[in-house]
Amino acid sequence: MITKSGAEYAYLLEAGKALPKSLAPIPAFLCSWVSVLVLKPCLFAVISLGFGIYVVEPFYPGCEPPPGMVKLVSIICICSVAAVNCHSVSLATRVQNFFTMAKLMAIALIVIGGFFKLSQGNTEYLSEGFEDTTHDVSAIALAFYDGLWAYDGWNNLNYATEELKNPYVNLPRAIMIGIPLVTVCYFATNVAYLTVMSKEMLLESTAVAATWGDAVLGAAAFVIPLSVALSTFGAANGACFAGGRLVYAAAREGHLPEVLSYIHVKKSTPLPSLLFTTMIAILMMIPGDIFTLIDVFSFAAWLFYGSTMGAVLVLRYTWPDVYRPYRVPTFIPVLVLLISAYLVVAPIIQNPRIEFLYATIFIFSGLFFYLPFVVWKVRFRFLEPLTTFVQCALEVAPSKFAPPE
Repeated sequence: MITKSGAEYAYLLEAGKALPKSLAPIPAFLCSWVSVLVLKPCLFAVISLGFGIYVVEPFYPGCEPPPGMVKLVSIICICSVAAVNCHSVSLATRVQNFFTMAKLMAIALIVIGGFFKLSQGNTEYLSEGFEDTTHDVSAIALAFYDGLWAYDGWNNLNYATEELKNPYVNLPRAIMIGIPLVTVCYFATNVAYLTVMSKEMLLESTAVAATWGDAVLGAAAFVIPLSVALSTFGAANGACFAGGRLVYAAAREGHLPEVLSYIHVKKSTPLPSLLFTTMIAILMMIPGDIFTLIDVFSFAAWLFYGSTMGAVLVLRYTWPDVYRPYRVPTFIPVLVLLISAYLVVAPIIQNPRIEFLYATIFIFSGLFFYLPFVVWKVRFRFLEPLTTFVQCALEVAPSKFAPPE
């Protein structure tokens, strides 16, 4: 129904119009504030870190690879992916298609090998899968954070709705096919891992697929790190693509510096926004404490996913007669809203951590920038030469002069 790029940001922006005019853009602004500075670059960095681990790990058999080498290779991955996306949308799409096929071939190899082991009766580790289960509501929510983080990216196409051909058909079709396919792949792959690896082995391994390959494939085990490296490179490409589009959409609405909404005059790629996302991802890579960020800020992600479900309900009430290409039963957004509330609230009530307070403060600290720069439209004249320099150096201009592909 809403064909703007930006996913949750765009939907919260439209639903916010039901609020008083002065408050309407705040939910969308806070969503972009957290997503642009933490969530999207963090996803980009974590995936690239996976690439670095699987590329370096084969050169250090039997021991953990040096963190500095892993980070260096990860940063090279980030820069390579950014270069592809900055060059052209069509190249980024071709790269995505190629590496998706490589990913599916790697998964097929692991699943076939796993089920072969299963046919030989290797069910020891599968049968003990639910031993030592905890019923702590906070621990369950934190476990869902890590599990659902693996699925993050399910909404990447929504960030580029304006660039899709026939989005009314292709967007829902991609989501309806993609998410069940990924779910089946994850489930089958984990079953395959548990045919030869215990829970303890899974937790100790820095490269689980490579450890599985050593146990099952023998001399051909090198295929697995190579395949996973290809897979993570493709996933990083998707994360960069989505992150750049979110920055572009927020800047176009005046929620970020205008120069970030400019696009290349010939290639129609959002060059400044892609470079901005890349820079933040590299900065996150340097300290190396990315997985703590996942736990702390996943509750922020689900806060905005839940808000988006609320936006669905608001728009059904305020826009009852608008054409909807497809529609799901109302109980589905209500159910996801309740689940989101649980994932946000349970860890805080059951096991309060100072990190959650820091994350909450960070979320609402965006209001200190919202008031002067969005409401009062404060502009610093001394930055205008910098904007001109960026325009000339990158050959970019406002999107109205060169709309995206």
